[in-house]
Amino acid sequence: MPVNALKGKKAAYFTLGCKLNYAETSAIAERLEAYGVESAGDGEVADICIVNTCSVTEVAESKGRQAVSRLRRKHPGALMVVTGCYAQLRPEQLAALEGVDLVVGTKQKAGIVSLIAEALSSPTTHTEVAAEAAGTFLPACASGERTRFFLKVQDGCDYFCTYCTIPYARGRSRNGSIASLVSQAEEAARKGGKEIVLTGVNIGDFGKTTGESFIDLLRALDRVEGIQRYRISSIEPNLLTEEILRFCAESRAFMPHFHIPLQSGSDEVLRLMHRRYDTKFFAHKIEEVRHHIPDAFIGVDVIVGMRGETDQLFREAYDFIASLPVSQLHVFSYSERPGTKALQIPGIVPPELKHERSQQLLALSQEKLHTHYNIYIGQTRPVLLEHNRKGGPLHGFTDNYIRVEVPPSRGNLEGSVVPVRLGQWNENGDALIGEPEKSDDRGHYES
Repeated sequence: MPVNALKGKKAAYFTLGCKLNYAETSAIAERLEAYGVESAGDGEVADICIVNTCSVTEVAESKGRQAVSRLRRKHPGALMVVTGCYAQLRPEQLAALEGVDLVVGTKQKAGIVSLIAEALSSPTTHTEVAAEAAGTFLPACASGERTRFFLKVQDGCDYFCTYCTIPYARGRSRNGSIASLVSQAEEAARKGGKEIVLTGVNIGDFGKTTGESFIDLLRALDRVEGIQRYRISSIEPNLLTEEILRFCAESRAFMPHFHIPLQSGSDEVLRLMHRRYDTKFFAHKIEEVRHHIPDAFIGVDVIVGMRGETDQLFREAYDFIASLPVSQLHVFSYSERPGTKALQIPGIVPPELKHERSQQLLALSQEKLHTHYNIYIGQTRPVLLEHNRKGGPLHGFTDNYIRVEVPPSRGNLEGSVVPVRLGQWNENGDALIGEPEKSDDRGHYES
């Protein structure tokens, strides 16, 4: 079936996993739109359903299967396309699901439009997955909201941590050129974007393909007119250099916001994971962030229940994490992943113990998040306001990632960066109530 026969079709999209997946789903949607495929509206039955999956845990894979089943019921007769990391690692499992017509691995994503067009003309299930994951870089710059874009700057990973399947699902580290990424940022600005989140698998490793460096990418993006904010989605502690921190501290547009994976606060567990640092190094890195950017929001990834994590090692990890001046924890339970070296480690942690440890760290995270928010009550911080639900409050985030709620009666401020005085917590306890302040004597806000 020729690609131009896609014209007039309607598509429904569902994405699981990281911000990188969301960026790539948006890129697929834009490419289909170029051939006349429209997104299905509320209540409309789609001709094509695309599920972009995650495989980081068993739960993520289960959610992928559930999404296929749910979309099949909602859009009977639609072409069911499954892509993403789960599709790359276990294509036969997905192809065996009722209603799945096309399974597309990460290497084949570049040709997904043609594959969809071909599958529409055939009643049989197609599986398009290479033995090895992708080796080319597929650009993606997605608009999560009208004001916020997600720019994919890097893909793949060379680290091969023992618990992780990402190198097998996404391949080796690779990236776009600085020139191409700046061009995408400029296009986002032309579309009204105010904030860009830099996404990737291991973005601090940027430059493997082009011989460039991550710090040079940051400098180039900082010069793009119209983009008022950048956020670095996640960066390995050994790649977050002092040079990067000094630049962000003085930057025009890079926000005081870092997401730094720790994974465990136990040196022994870090060794079992094959991480590239120890707790002493990580603590020093947090000290460097606080030295250069004292008001930064620092999010930290932690995995609980790794094989070999004894009660004593978990207690060591908990105490170390509790001592860190960070803002929030993102807690994940270790999940057995086929083909990973972690399966060779003795000492399985029972599910109920994983859950108990996870709950302890989540409670610690809430304490740290409240501490971060409470420090800034009474201060004025710039907030990018969005999410204007009809009749409801505006929401947005400060530069240092405090969620703010602004009453709807304060005027049409959506899409503006506004100085906001931070008040007390809202009723739900998930944001601070803010009062916008005028940015100049004439009552103008920065738009």
